[in-house]
This record gives sequence, structure tokens and C-alpha cells, in this order.
Amino acid sequence: MIRNVLGSLLGLIGATAAVWSPFRAWYDGRHGRDYRIEELFSSAGITDDKAALLGSLLLPFLFAALLALLAIVLRSRLLMAFSGVVVLGFAVLWMVRQGQAAGSLSVGGDGTGLGNGVANAFGAGALLILAAAVMSGRPRRRDRVAREPVPEPHPAPYQEPYREPYPEPVEDPARPPSPSAWPPPPQDHS
Repeated sequence: MIRNVLGSLLGLIGATAAVWSPFRAWYDGRHGRDYRIEELFSSAGITDDKAALLGSLLLPFLFAALLALLAIVLRSRLLMAFSGVVVLGFAVLWMVRQGQAAGSLSVGGDGTGLGNGVANAFGAGALLILAAAVMSGRPRRRDRVAREPVPEPHPAPYQEPYREPYPEPVEDPARPPSPSAWPPPPQDHS
């Protein structure tokens, strides 16, 4: 139970960071909410066009956060890990497309290059995957059944084991009789 609580807490922090990351600077001071989601999949690549809020990078991160919340409710490690993969996948896809548009990616301390939003997205994805690793998940059906006490069976009363009867010996006429078949010795009556 402690593992589920800790995993849920990490999942909530990761989901919050994922939703918050598009509102931070991603590249050259441009926020993640300014990048259109279609630009990641089109041949034109990333442009200077502004995006509607729900048509921006916020959409996949919001979807991942909802998956993380559903994973917490259902105690599902698989859903939690999938939400982390969605966040990391879109962050990497954005980096590839931005690198193609800019020619290269850079990191600068003066607000140029990669910004805090990208770091938040990668941190959020890592936290969601870590939350999936920490969670113990739901007990499986066979585990729940195995935990129920099983009544002790009553022992059966003792019975002699069944033995087949020995066959009657067959006397061979060519063989002398066995000593048990001999007549008893005469007794002395004196």
C-alpha cells in the first residue's frame, strides 16, 4: 500500500509537470503552447505560426496527465508507464523537428536555445515512468483468492489399505509334500 501511495504521489507530480511544461519557454523564449501539434507530423516542420491552446503541445501532455490520473485511480502500472512514454515521446519528437528546423539545437544561459519547458517535459516523463516502477499495482485475481483462508479438510477415518488375497498354493504331485503337510510326530503316552 505504501508503494501505491508513493507511486501515486510521484505520478501526480509528473502529471502536473507535464501539463505545466508547455507554459514555459521551450526554444529561444518561445513557449510550448505556441507550437502547433500538426507541425510535429507535417513535412513543413516547425514554423513561426502560433497555435491555439488545445492545438498546441499542451494536448498530448494533457492526455498523458489524464492517463496518469486514470492510472492512479485504477492502480495500473501499465497506464502510468504509458503516460510517461507519451510525454517523453512527444518531447523527443519535438526536439527532432526543432533540430531540423533550426539546423541544430543549442543550450544557452541567456534565454536562447533549449528552455525550461523541455527540461520540465523530460522530468515529467521520467517521474511518470518512475511512478510506474514504484507502484505495486492491483493485486491479481489469483493473489486475492490465495489470500483467503482455506478451511482445513477433515481427515478421513483410518482404514486398512486394500490388499489382494494371496492365491491358494497349488500342490505339485511330483514334489514331496511340504513339512506342514506331514502328519504330526507320535506323542509319547508313557
